[in-house]
Amino acid sequence: MKKVICKIEYDTEASELIQKKVFGAFGDPAGYEECLFKTPEGKFFLYGLGGPESPYKEETIKRLAADKVKAWQNA
Repeated sequence: MKKVICKIEYDTEASELIQKKVFGAFGDPAGYEECLFKTPEGKFFLYGLGGPESPYKEETIKRLAADKVKAWQNA
């Protein structure tokens, strides 16, 4: 997936997957997954996808500030 945010392109295909978290079981309408990526330029972003009752009702990409990465990883 690709998304441009503030003139910066975030692309899951061209970025490095750092960590993946899965919440719930497969088929759970409230279940979802979040994947932490790092672009070649060193920018971090989250890719999210989930069921119809999850925080990610459709595919989405959100920027993540470098100082928030550790907090996300430890949550």
